Amino acid sequence: MDSIERRELMKAAALGGVALSIGGAKSLLAPNAARAEAAPPSWPNRRLLDRLKIDHPIIQAPMGGAVSPAMTIAVCGAGGLGSFPCSFWSPAPLRDVVAKIRAQTGAKPLNLNFFCDVRQRDAAVEAAWVKRLAAYYTEFGVDPPDHLPNIPGPFNAEICDAVVELKPEVVSFHFGLPEKALVDRLKAAGSMVICSATTVAEARWLEDHGADAIIAQGVEAGGHRGMFLTTDLTTQVGTLALVPQVVDAVKLPVIAAGGIGDGRAIAAALALGASAVQMGTAYLLCPEAMTSALHRAAIKSANDKLSVVTNVLTGRPARVLVNRFVREVGPLAADVPSFPLGALAIEPVRKKAESQGSSDFSGLYAGEAAALCRELPAGELTSKLAAEALQRLGALGRAG
Repeated sequence: MDSIERRELMKAAALGGVALSIGGAKSLLAPNAARAEAAPPSWPNRRLLDRLKIDHPIIQAPMGGAVSPAMTIAVCGAGGLGSFPCSFWSPAPLRDVVAKIRAQTGAKPLNLNFFCDVRQRDAAVEAAWVKRLAAYYTEFGVDPPDHLPNIPGPFNAEICDAVVELKPEVVSFHFGLPEKALVDRLKAAGSMVICSATTVAEARWLEDHGADAIIAQGVEAGGHRGMFLTTDLTTQVGTLALVPQVVDAVKLPVIAAGGIGDGRAIAAALALGASAVQMGTAYLLCPEAMTSALHRAAIKSANDKLSVVTNVLTGRPARVLVNRFVREVGPLAADVPSFPLGALAIEPVRKKAESQGSSDFSGLYAGEAAALCRELPAGELTSKLAAEALQRLGALGRAG
């Protein structure tokens, strides 16, 4: 990994706080052809599998700050859809890192992910937030930021130029879609456009505005909520309730996300009508993940930790494991600077605390199924998840 790529990954990390191929069914006749044996289980919904030409309906979530190129490569190699988080990357380094991924994945499909948030700077709010954190700066002996710096904007025409050139099979978005002209350019270049929805209304909006598939993000999901039509957290429902409602509301393929930690949950999501699942937290303990040692330790003790949706870390609601900062300042607070400026305000304290072995001020992003995480290489995990899901689907079929 060269210095430019490492800097881009580290920048994303600071701001982001996120081949077992089981063949299709064959009818095996008994020697006397008197009766057919049960066929091995196969995926019940092939809408995305056939379109993307992947083996398993498993999408590795594009978690900013946690996903390395090696993870994306490993998931692609195992037959899933590998994703790479591209927010906060400039075009030149993005071209380089995608070239490195492509060099090892060949023609296998790739998902590049971007934010589409609307940002509004308010100097008074930002200054008041820094003042509110003054006691922490004093406690850790660090200087507060003089001001919160400008940061790269969300998906725009310049980034779109690079993406059209790179021709990823999938381009995914969080916090809504970019303007129609940019969506049209991506689709004309051959990319499938998918986006997160947290409500049925958002799913319908995405269908009306050019999405090719919808990620139904239940409230159990780790990381930032993909909300874009509402800021009301009371509208957020669980995956089990959201997925079938979205499946019924739209004609597009639906991808289930949130609280999906093993093969049992994958099978359940497919039974609800999903064409695939997106899994993020499940990959945070993989050796390819850029998850810090402190974050890994928190996930390993997830059974003893609560997770909550908080806005105090970045300015947007996100599910994390509770730590001191979330508990004392949040979990929800008024007048947090616009996303992702909240992260920059607490950054000096986070760095100092982590240098002392504390994750009290870190963004411990994780979903409600964090306790199901396994320390396996990303490719092996993808294959194991697929095998578990097929086994569960087979058992359900036999039971039926």
